[in-house]
Amino acid sequence: MSDTALICGAGGALGTALVTAFLRRGDRVVACDRHTTAAADDPPELSRRPLDLTRPDDVEALWDSLSDRPRWVVNAVGGFRGGTIAESDPDGVRFVEDLNLGTAWWSCRAAARRLGEGDAIVNVASRAALSGGSGSAAYAVAKAGVVRLTEVLAAELAERRVRVNAVLPSVIDTQANRESMPPGLMSRAVPAEQIAAVVAFLCSDDAAAVTGAALPVYGWA
Repeated sequence: MSDTALICGAGGALGTALVTAFLRRGDRVVACDRHTTAAADDPPELSRRPLDLTRPDDVEALWDSLSDRPRWVVNAVGGFRGGTIAESDPDGVRFVEDLNLGTAWWSCRAAARRLGEGDAIVNVASRAALSGGSGSAAYAVAKAGVVRLTEVLAAELAERRVRVNAVLPSVIDTQANRESMPPGLMSRAVPAEQIAAVVAFLCSDDAAAVTGAALPVYGWA
């Protein structure tokens, strides 16, 4: 019997790669994004569900509506906004925190109440969480919060044998980045499919010994 993966933030380049990776290995996938809609060529194993992950009640309602409890949960919602601490404004900081940390927090809260032994959560953080993040203050701090959220939740769920890990991308090789970033930087970018493969490994029984980890997935960048 195939497992079910819940992919939160399934609409972007990385989210699309994640959906493909889990479908390819035979899982059923619930793909959540704020503006997602079903497509005519979606396979029967894929269910697309519109969801605003900044709203905790909506996240709980989604879980309550699922007929099959997911075994794997991936939190890939996020977005970059540059700026220094001195330049920051309250609305901008709250937006970045809600998008990058809040979405992971509420999804993790719902999953933590329901997952069982052998299940796993993977949060998508960022290299900026570890490297200071000058010029991207709110983003770096929010992603650092995702790393600490991962570590704390891994400790909280250890007795139940639920694993919680994070991956830390840097520049992802996407069409949008290729159009907006210098070629020298893009030459070290990592394809979304390679990051998705690491996430899929962490959401497998082969990674049963890995929890509380923050794995770099930025290659030689």
